[in-house]
Amino acid sequence: MYTLNINGKQLQVEADPDTPLLWVIREQVGLTGTKFGCGIAQCGACSVHINGEILRSCAVQISSLKPEYKITTIEGLAANSDHVVQKAWAAVDVPQCGYCQSGQIMAAAALLKKHPNPSDSQIDEAMTNICRCGTYQRIREAIHTAVRMSSKSLQASATAGVSK
Repeated sequence: MYTLNINGKQLQVEADPDTPLLWVIREQVGLTGTKFGCGIAQCGACSVHINGEILRSCAVQISSLKPEYKITTIEGLAANSDHVVQKAWAAVDVPQCGYCQSGQIMAAAALLKKHPNPSDSQIDEAMTNICRCGTYQRIREAIHTAVRMSSKSLQASATAGVSK
């Protein structure tokens, strides 16, 4: 029996020690936004955050996780799918088939946490997830859009604070 903190909820799951986190998230917890792509940690469709770091859940054995680790899936990124990256993805109309997009969004959110205004080279270096539809230009555009949206939000907050 393992205790996991997924999207802020403590959950008890039963699994073999070598079971990948991906299968626990999808089959036991019932969160299907995290996708199976390759099973060898190459494509990124299964990307989640563990303690704020982006990891490929297909390569994380359940036995390696501690109860205090904070696991965030695409469903837990924002309460109403209103994370700035999710908004930017919609504004730019990034997805074609959409299969890889939850992993792409999780990777972009992790990137922006480390680099709030990333260069194109930082984006290229961080965004290693595979998109079979080839929407890489729109992904880069959406990341830059998220930066602009964040800046406007911060400016609006600062202006609101000044006018009080």
